[in-house]
Amino acid sequence: MIESPDRTPLPRDFFDRPVLEVARDLLGRTLVRRTDDGPIELRLTEVEAYAGEIDPGSHAYRGRTARNAVMFGPPGHAYVYFTYGMWHCLNLVCCPEGTASGVLLRAGEIGTGRDLARRHRPSARHDRELAKGPARLATALDVDRTLDGTDACAGPDSPLSVLAGSPVGADQVCSGPRTGVGGEGATHPWRFWIDGDPTVSPYRAHAPRKRGT
Repeated sequence: MIESPDRTPLPRDFFDRPVLEVARDLLGRTLVRRTDDGPIELRLTEVEAYAGEIDPGSHAYRGRTARNAVMFGPPGHAYVYFTYGMWHCLNLVCCPEGTASGVLLRAGEIGTGRDLARRHRPSARHDRELAKGPARLATALDVDRTLDGTDACAGPDSPLSVLAGSPVGADQVCSGPRTGVGGEGATHPWRFWIDGDPTVSPYRAHAPRKRGT
């Protein structure tokens, strides 16, 4: 449960740091999604780091495109992408402008706005499944490409922001390979999660494509 989290918004310099530092430090923070129907708040329990143009697993590995342009901009903004023709995923840009690093928000525990999140995710069997995985997280929070480029450091008028929350100690943080990433970056231990938290998604290794696909 979310207990008396710090309501102070995270400043831009929190995100203007190396991606692995930001990723670890996001665990336990409170993500706020403000919708027309009310706010939804989520305690981050699992994230994944992507290191821009030096990381084969990153969307920015081959340089800037119209799709990933936000990643090359200032830290603290949301990068939202559409995948498999059906799901959105939410990332937070970090490191100095031009570096194109980001943290994928993989899972969290919904607190405030749980009924609203359930309206977005009616197939969830348990509350712990509402945001268990990056696509489920984005769906529960009603996140789509219209939020791409949103400044998460703009304060309470922004549809997205991150509060200080209740950051976890180093002894509670686990790390391991990223989910579904193949090739050179497959073994990078850049996925971070809170040990034993029931909202963390299961690990899935990259499935090689069959010949002809």
